[in-house]
Amino acid sequence: MSRGAKKSKFFEDVTIIDIAEEGKGVGKADDFVLFVDKAIPGDIADVEVFKSKKNFGEGRITQLKQPSEHRVQAFCEHFGTCGGCKWQHMTYTAQLTFKQKAVADALGRLAKIDVSGIMPIIPSPADRYYRNKLEYTFSNKRWLYTGENREDETLNMNALGFHIPGRFDKILDVNHCYLQAEPSNTLRNSIRDFVIKHGYSFYDLKQHTGALRNLIVRTSSTGETMVVVVFAYTDEAEVNTLMGYIKDEFPEITSLLYIINQKKNDTIFDQDVIAFKGPLYIYEEMPSPHGVIKFRIGPKSFYQTNSIQALKLYEITRDFADFTGDELVYDLYTGAGTIANFIAGHVKEVVGVEYVPSAIEDAKINSAINNITNTKFYAGDMKDVLSAEFVAEHGKPDVIITDPPRAGMHPDVVARLMEIEAPKIVYVSCNAATQARDIQVLKEKYDTVKIQPVDMFPHTQHVENVVLLVLMNQ
Repeated sequence: MSRGAKKSKFFEDVTIIDIAEEGKGVGKADDFVLFVDKAIPGDIADVEVFKSKKNFGEGRITQLKQPSEHRVQAFCEHFGTCGGCKWQHMTYTAQLTFKQKAVADALGRLAKIDVSGIMPIIPSPADRYYRNKLEYTFSNKRWLYTGENREDETLNMNALGFHIPGRFDKILDVNHCYLQAEPSNTLRNSIRDFVIKHGYSFYDLKQHTGALRNLIVRTSSTGETMVVVVFAYTDEAEVNTLMGYIKDEFPEITSLLYIINQKKNDTIFDQDVIAFKGPLYIYEEMPSPHGVIKFRIGPKSFYQTNSIQALKLYEITRDFADFTGDELVYDLYTGAGTIANFIAGHVKEVVGVEYVPSAIEDAKINSAINNITNTKFYAGDMKDVLSAEFVAEHGKPDVIITDPPRAGMHPDVVARLMEIEAPKIVYVSCNAATQARDIQVLKEKYDTVKIQPVDMFPHTQHVENVVLLVLMNQ
């Protein structure tokens, strides 16, 4: 019941009945739909609306009247402020249930296909410390908690951590993060203490001043660690002092690198990388029936951030394709060629296509270091590269594997797949809604035969999904 008119900003005793795509709880007050932050299906709560449209509003819980059976105490001190792990207050079993439902709803509602045969979601074996890469931001605009006096000039405003959701200029100073294993936390906190003690300036995201911009930490299952420090300007003494401290304090670091980024944006893809200690890369390994496959990972390389589940994802992709050994495979959005090199031992040839040229160079290197000779890689915009001439030159594929970004495939790429008519398409997606949009077009010629969700990111609403599409009337 609402307190007063339907458009009132307060609603009492709202029952949360579902979860929306972005992870918020969904409730109803008469015909007014409420998207409630940190609410879980089964909660009964009083809700304050802070953003309102005609038929729906966004709100927050003012009083939790009855907690859901799925609700648990979040284990991270930063939960609720940090935007990273929005589902920590929910049991992992419930998270899996809602992710499975999200995939089924998207494919059923948007693609209008039969999802009754969807397979149970594959959980992540680890729900903490599962990421192999984190990027932290230095800022002189620390997020202040309630009770901190913003006028107090003695406050330390420097922070090293994550962006506050919706605030590009405010950084949460992180004490302990449960996403990446050591030495990530110790390293971050030690560096922050050292640079504050020695008077380094933290970057101002509005004024574009300050010395320190970013800290990137990559770890691998081989035990190797890469650390990249991004400076905003080159002061040789400051750079050498900080890098020397990290080198001496953390001798286990395999690859210690730095970048001088004087641009106004944080992207490093167009920046030179300088090695202070060790090589410009570390290695990741992945077991396969044809032996262990090594992947060389540089500071700019793309690699799935949950290494254990990446292997599971690629195994599902391979098994869905059900290779006989004689196939020509197109691997679209190949990235650093991880899937392409993983399946190369099972097929005749793999042709990979990717937009980012540096990723294609990584893909070629990954083939070379594994003595894989049946892969070819091409860089360019997918809708331009995947032309009729390209197919004529390389041959009609027996299987197409596609793993596009969250936006899904460009309509021209989907149209090209319809023209190519490969017998099988294995569609790997991190966004079931855009995957469903593409399948709605492809279903005119393809049957959806298998659907397998995979949880790569515990405590978030994100979910990967693999779909096998088989050409009709073959």
